[in-house]
Amino acid sequence: MRRLPRSFKRALWVYHVATGSCNGCDIEIVAALTPRYDAERFGIMLTGTPRHADVLLVTGPVTRPMRERLIRIYDQTPDPKAVVVVGGCGSTGGVFYDSYNVRGPVDAVVPVAVYVPGCPCRPEAILDGVVKAAVELEKLERSEVSA
Repeated sequence: MRRLPRSFKRALWVYHVATGSCNGCDIEIVAALTPRYDAERFGIMLTGTPRHADVLLVTGPVTRPMRERLIRIYDQTPDPKAVVVVGGCGSTGGVFYDSYNVRGPVDAVVPVAVYVPGCPCRPEAILDGVVKAAVELEKLERSEVSA
């Protein structure tokens, strides 16, 4: 029996994955969740497990120990899902580019839907990236329904 696709007219659940960075972007993600930026007006809520998430927020370059963990977290997230890379470290490796322990940017490990540039990026940019990911997820759902 085929399951009906979920509608994103409800809350968008986000799971945060820190793959090994300076924590500057992690602090900005926490700031985006405060009442000043009011992420809940867009229906953005943090979840404690990737099994309930619609979007993965990934910060930092992928380090050797985190590579397999990131793949496992990505596989545990139900379809349709989107990955949002926050900051320059996750996009290119940033200041950690040639480090002995870095295995590359996030897109070398899992497919990425949206990149949020900056070092660290602003909370407004993070919210914009998550909203863009929600739009991408809606497009995926529409294509699933029509197929």
